[in-house]
Amino acid sequence: METLPMTTAKSSERRGRSKQIQTSKPSVVLAFFSCLAWLYVAGRLWQDAENRTLLSNFLKKSMEQRPKVLTVEDKLMLLGCKDLERRIVEAEMDLTLAKSQGYLKNQLLQSGSSSGKKLLAVIGVYTGFGSHLNRNVYRGSWMPKGDALKKLEERGVVIRFVIGRSANRGDSLDRKIDAENRETKDFLILEGHEEAQEELPKKAKFFFSTAVQIWDAEFYVKIDDNIDLDLEGLIGLLDRSRGQESAYIGCMKSGDVVTEEGRQWYEPEWWKFGDGKSYFRHAAGSIFVLSRNLAQYININSASLKTYAHDDTSVGSWMMGVRATYKDDNRFCCSSINRDKVCSMF
Repeated sequence: METLPMTTAKSSERRGRSKQIQTSKPSVVLAFFSCLAWLYVAGRLWQDAENRTLLSNFLKKSMEQRPKVLTVEDKLMLLGCKDLERRIVEAEMDLTLAKSQGYLKNQLLQSGSSSGKKLLAVIGVYTGFGSHLNRNVYRGSWMPKGDALKKLEERGVVIRFVIGRSANRGDSLDRKIDAENRETKDFLILEGHEEAQEELPKKAKFFFSTAVQIWDAEFYVKIDDNIDLDLEGLIGLLDRSRGQESAYIGCMKSGDVVTEEGRQWYEPEWWKFGDGKSYFRHAAGSIFVLSRNLAQYININSASLKTYAHDDTSVGSWMMGVRATYKDDNRFCCSSINRDKVCSMF
């Protein structure tokens, strides 16, 4: 009977120890994660401190290399740059003025003008990739070819078919035009222009800009490839018009702006022409003439000149911005019944 209390005490001691062991395991896990967190924080703080040290050293070196006070040489260099910039601006202004007065030396003049003799006219006949038959008809009718074309240039008149390049540069369309030009030598190829119907208004800018840089002439004539031309009649008319500055010659017209999409002569920007929806006065696109200074104006300002859906209205809008002398001549009305007209529709 005396041994029973001892047994009870031992069992109580074992239960106490098991509780101490069970309660110590979460504490160990918590301590482990606390160490990991401390190591992570300490590592980041050390890394940030090292980055700050590197950045401080870099800024210190940069400040040491940078001169605190501008030297006399630095000031002279700064003043020299400003003076050079001023002279560049003045040179650009002088160049623009020289271009407007006819001093264009960036390309050699061709076909008679290289000898210093001023041509009467440069005639550009618009053509396309699919107009080979039309060109042959022209060469067999009013347009000279071969030696006759050279003799005409000696008289002061240059005629060229005007065409751009294919959208796919160097394709079969371009190669055919190059081959035809090597044989006939009667093309003016506009390298920067893409030959397409929707690009036709821009073709006028490229034609006049290119022609005025290549040939020194009194007049520059644009002709469509669907008219028959009285060449001698045109030459006589232009010869009697020599010396006319800012001449804009053609069959002048105006008319309603076509606002319905899908109709012929549709103008997408019709809303710009006011409530009356009427075009300003302009020369019909079949044939018109610009004097040299107007062609130069297009050349100098071609980058900023606005084009509309049609080339004749586009050119007419450009002429509104200068002091052009409009010369309405019904001999340029190709569809009229005048006997002395210089053109007629095919």
